[in-house]
Amino acid sequence: MNSRRPVVEVMDPMVAEIMRKKTPVERLAIAFNMWNTARVILRGAIKSEHEDWTAEEVNREIAKRISGGVVTDGHE
Repeated sequence: MNSRRPVVEVMDPMVAEIMRKKTPVERLAIAFNMWNTARVILRGAIKSEHEDWTAEEVNREIAKRISGGVVTDGHE
């Protein structure tokens, strides 16, 4: 179980104003790119920690970490 306390991060007012001017499609594209970037970073970190893991094992660990542990490997 994660013992870390939740953190509330506040968006800079200038960034909030810029985001308000974006269309829903633009905001969705930004979120999608952030999601992909997170997966790329996680993939590199996990592969360096577990060089012997298969692509399936790496993908399962990415899903587990991104979901906050909601997605598991089925053995927990």
